[in-house]
Amino acid sequence: MLNIGSLVIGVIALVLAVFAFIPLLGWANWVIIPFAVVGLALGAMSDKTSGRNLNIVVVVIGVIRLMLGGGII
Repeated sequence: MLNIGSLVIGVIALVLAVFAFIPLLGWANWVIIPFAVVGLALGAMSDKTSGRNLNIVVVVIGVIRLMLGGGII
């Protein structure tokens, strides 16, 4: 059950992360990354790893986008 919750959070965060790749919307990653970290915590408590891995990917994508935009843009 925790893995399903982690997957749902991960998919929502991934869709929002794709949205945040639009120029001048990079600030949205400051909301998306903590949201994905919550999903990561749920996935870490689960027996399966798919939810955890999805949220790790979302966090990495968000951090890379923040680094490319200088943290704000």
